Amino acid sequence: MGAALVASAPVIAEADKASSAATHDTAPHSQTAEPYVRADVQAYLRAFYAKPQPDFTREMLEQIHKLPPAALAAMSQQDLPMGDVMTKDLTMPGPGGAIALRLFDVRAERTPGPVVVFYHGGGYVLGSIDTHAGLAAEISRQLDLPVVSVEYRLAPENPWPAAPDDGEAAARWVAANGEAFGREFTGLVLSGDSAGGNLTLVTAAALRDRPAAVPVVMQIPIYPATDFIKQYPSNSELGEGYMLDAKSMASFTRHYAADAKSLRASPILGSLAGLPPTVLVTASLDPLRDQGRAYAAKLVEAGVPTAFYEGKGLIHGFATFRKAIPSAQADTVAFLNVARTMLGKGTAAGN
Repeated sequence: MGAALVASAPVIAEADKASSAATHDTAPHSQTAEPYVRADVQAYLRAFYAKPQPDFTREMLEQIHKLPPAALAAMSQQDLPMGDVMTKDLTMPGPGGAIALRLFDVRAERTPGPVVVFYHGGGYVLGSIDTHAGLAAEISRQLDLPVVSVEYRLAPENPWPAAPDDGEAAARWVAANGEAFGREFTGLVLSGDSAGGNLTLVTAAALRDRPAAVPVVMQIPIYPATDFIKQYPSNSELGEGYMLDAKSMASFTRHYAADAKSLRASPILGSLAGLPPTVLVTASLDPLRDQGRAYAAKLVEAGVPTAFYEGKGLIHGFATFRKAIPSAQADTVAFLNVARTMLGKGTAAGN
């Protein structure tokens, strides 16, 4: 269903098919022809556009941010349930106040090993630990690692750089406080989707330049925003009709109010040398697709071991739409299996 390439500059080779389903959808995306759209994605988009689309005004977002956790959890009905995963909630001191964290783990006990620090998506204005619980649990299940999800501050009440400030602070705190989770952490795997993918890249660069208590051993940005300045072809080609529309993205950008030239907003502008091994995920029907591709190419040029996975016929957000778009589950498992392979057998299990 997707295409995976593994690169360690200057060599690029086709990766093992992480899922037997990965060869099923072979119709290529073309800039001159109608893009390939999976049948279940077509059904999802029809249902999505059959309803009025919100304007994401400041007032609307502030009301959403006041909703109780149960109401936020209901927003994740398009994703698969967590399944048999233990959770533990706690808080840590952050630069703007307490930051909520939640541990997801398929195991009650572990020997020392890596931990995934996860940043949810939502355009820097939406999303929470609750809305992305299903994906966090799936990451724990597929990587066989503990996952700590971070409730970073959201715009518009807390514009940039509140989110990257919290993201970096959380990674550093988790690295130094494994005992708070009943674990001993030996390394960090940074991951997140969409806006959380951006925070993944920003945090990885910060911890490269000023290391945390344990090293960052991998980053897994999932359809990340990498560039607030440049308009890529996919922005115009896919800016309408594929769920993440140009109007919504403009609202998110306005509320986030980032300095577009800052490396803490546009990580593609900085040096990528010395970053950890990376599994970077894109979707062929995502307006952010081309900036994700560009970031992956720059990683390869910088000599960073890189695996690139693109879900063909999928839209932005597919990893959290696995109930509404059933075929997306195989792609999610596939790119996580690539990550587990790169982490190393035995190391990933923490045993």
